[in-house]
Amino acid sequence: MNDLTASNIERQNVLNNNYALQAIRENLDVNGLRYRGELLFTTKMVADFYDVDERTIKRYIQDHGDELRSNGYFLSQGNSLKELKLHFVRDINVPKFTRQLGVFTFRAFLNIGMLLTESEKAKQLRNRILDIVIATINGRAGGGTKYINWRDRDYLPTAIKSENYRKNFTQAVGKYVDGHPNYKYEQITDLICCSEWRRPARSKGRRGHSQSSRLCTE
Repeated sequence: MNDLTASNIERQNVLNNNYALQAIRENLDVNGLRYRGELLFTTKMVADFYDVDERTIKRYIQDHGDELRSNGYFLSQGNSLKELKLHFVRDINVPKFTRQLGVFTFRAFLNIGMLLTESEKAKQLRNRILDIVIATINGRAGGGTKYINWRDRDYLPTAIKSENYRKNFTQAVGKYVDGHPNYKYEQITDLICCSEWRRPARSKGRRGHSQSSRLCTE
């Protein structure tokens, strides 16, 4: 995953990872419009941040509209636009008779930064995103991947997919298996190994090991 501009799948792997998004938001110094719990950006704000013309942003919206909309880009109009204009009267310069305004959520703001090839700031942002995602995944893995070449083409997509798989798997177990809705992924894999081979999957001393070992001996 060395070039986020080249693959929608790799962009979505990052944008769909809530842990990574939170870490990116906490580590990036970007100023947006805080509105109803969201961080929003107008088209002009996005263009100014990435140091490109507004027409460039609008061209990307036209060429990648479906992807950007799926990641939070929307047109504010009617009462919604009126509320935005009143709320941010000093922050956004919108002509009085404007009927609709393009708005980016933080996720859509990152999305277009992953797409822009004309912007040096977008390139810097992509590199920063990759560093933050790698650090986040490594931290959640307990630091055990520090000897892996993190910039290897296959490492980051595989790690992100693994992280998303673990979350989806534990949520499914909590939803459909009665009795233990709060089990962690490691505890579930331990119980599976106990059922099949009468031993836990993980090494001694890890969290949840004593519970899994006890179940193995029952």
